[in-house]
Amino acid sequence: MRIARANREDMTELSGVHDGAGTILFNSLWDRADFETPFAFVHCAILLPGGGIGYPRHDDSEEIFVAVDNASQFTHNGRTAVVEGGAAVPSRSGEIHAIYNHTDQETRWFNLHCVVPGGDPKSTDLGDDRVNAELESTDRLPVGRLDRNALKYAQMHGGRGEVGHRMVWQAEDFRSNFGFLAHCLLPPGTSIGYHSHDGIEECYIIIEGSGRMTVDDETQGVRQWDAIPSRLGGSHGLYNHTQEELELLVVAVCAEKGQFDATDLGDDLSQR
Repeated sequence: MRIARANREDMTELSGVHDGAGTILFNSLWDRADFETPFAFVHCAILLPGGGIGYPRHDDSEEIFVAVDNASQFTHNGRTAVVEGGAAVPSRSGEIHAIYNHTDQETRWFNLHCVVPGGDPKSTDLGDDRVNAELESTDRLPVGRLDRNALKYAQMHGGRGEVGHRMVWQAEDFRSNFGFLAHCLLPPGTSIGYHSHDGIEECYIIIEGSGRMTVDDETQGVRQWDAIPSRLGGSHGLYNHTQEELELLVVAVCAEKGQFDATDLGDDLSQR
């Protein structure tokens, strides 16, 4: 079972990322070689106060930036606004973006990246750190909130009890093979049941709490900031055996754009 842990102490200090301001801490959790679909990478960065990622344009590739805490100034196609933690912002092929931490605290982001099949992915830095960008209202940006109050509760894949679930972004929001970004919450004693996908690769990212994850019949403990991928044809599920809530993101990339499948395997994982 593959687990990448985005621990602060394991991150690399970088400066001038895409001509951005200051310093960030960076960890590449998973890269293109770890996937069979057009899933390109899962990165995690901590923006130190005054640090940021500059202003690049990505062609034939797309990203979803997920802010999990604090706040930062996010620029999307020339508009800049403060994005509070608990939000996911997409950057589609041909769009431009930047992130700057204007606060006196660290800000953690995850970056999810998918290439456009048949395209020629490239990145062009535009030489702007966006430090003094004029601010607009956040509603001028495509911001998907990770709002616990918006979750709908139901049994998932034959799991135990009911878990909260909401699609933040879906396949129709992208040119690439991104399938969805889902926000999930597992109350104590509940699970996402054991299931498989033949045409989808997923990565589970734990943003709060801990649990027991099963991938291809191997079960291990997972905790905050862990990223656990499941490749094509792989089986997986997640059980919250603790007395605390378990919050996570699930990002999916399809082998063929917009083509989804799932086979429930009849195991709620509570006995593993």
